[in-house]
Amino acid sequence: MIDGLDRMMQFQQAALTLRSQRQELLAANMANADTPNYKAVDIDFAAALTAATAARSAQAGQAGMPEVKFRIPLQTSLDGNSVEMDNERAQFADNSVRQEAAMRFLTGQIRTMLAAIGS
Repeated sequence: MIDGLDRMMQFQQAALTLRSQRQELLAANMANADTPNYKAVDIDFAAALTAATAARSAQAGQAGMPEVKFRIPLQTSLDGNSVEMDNERAQFADNSVRQEAAMRFLTGQIRTMLAAIGS
């Protein structure tokens, strides 16, 4: 039972860590929207989470920085900047909502475990 709880917590920890790292990348993209030749970056969250959970037993659930990839813009700009603000805002908002949902889910699981232990 302890092993199952540990795995569940490690998964949630990896997911929240990756969401936080992705949020930082998206914020940096938006901050550099007017920087000539800046290339927007992001991570493949699903692939990064799979890699983090596969490596958790080897590294005790500590996920490093996932592979950061350049985004391919739908429309190129004259100054070489690949940030598309509408896309960045949408990705930032989506990631924020998913991060908040994961945090609420984890909080609920912890409360349930505490209630079970207290009974």
